[in-house]
Amino acid sequence: MEAPIKTRYDKAGPQVAEALRRRRFEAHYVSTAQEALELALTLIPKDRTVSWGGTATAAQIGLMDRLHQGDYQLIDRDTGKTPEEKQTLMRQALTCGTFIMSSNAISKDGQLVNIDGNANRVAALCYGPESVLVIAGMNKVMGDLDSAIARARQVAAPANAQRFDIKTPCAVTGSCGDCTSPDCICCQMVITRACRPAGRIKVILVGEDLGF
Repeated sequence: MEAPIKTRYDKAGPQVAEALRRRRFEAHYVSTAQEALELALTLIPKDRTVSWGGTATAAQIGLMDRLHQGDYQLIDRDTGKTPEEKQTLMRQALTCGTFIMSSNAISKDGQLVNIDGNANRVAALCYGPESVLVIAGMNKVMGDLDSAIARARQVAAPANAQRFDIKTPCAVTGSCGDCTSPDCICCQMVITRACRPAGRIKVILVGEDLGF
């Protein structure tokens, strides 16, 4: 990463974390992925079940490996042998102790923006799990809410459609086509403008480029 960008992240990150705290999120800023991993592990109790949405960020910082190697009670939809088993595990995840995800975008004033196709990820964010742990690189922080929404649709959605080989216009063109395709991954668009109960959603902002 270029030094000026890293400096900007380290200066802006604590301010965004404070904006999140004003909205009753538990928010932390760390400078590196390694620090994010160490902090995340302190926020995940071992005596509660753990699950996650499709998060590249958590994998990038090494959290998925540590969870699978550690003494955690995991609900992992990828262990389902059939579509029906995967659906059952996804439903079980909605009542887990800690649900791990990233955010498609975050506004500078502390609002989370997320889009989803199946809605399991945003459902868990809104209600169900005892605690939600959001890990996001500073590349996902945008100057205002409109810019955050635009990032979610124009950057995150096409990248994720390509990552999962989903048959949507954005997977072909690289930009949002405002489609109603059967495979559309923008079926749900959720803005989380405050956290209730206070502290249920925990956000770790990382001073690196992570995720999509």
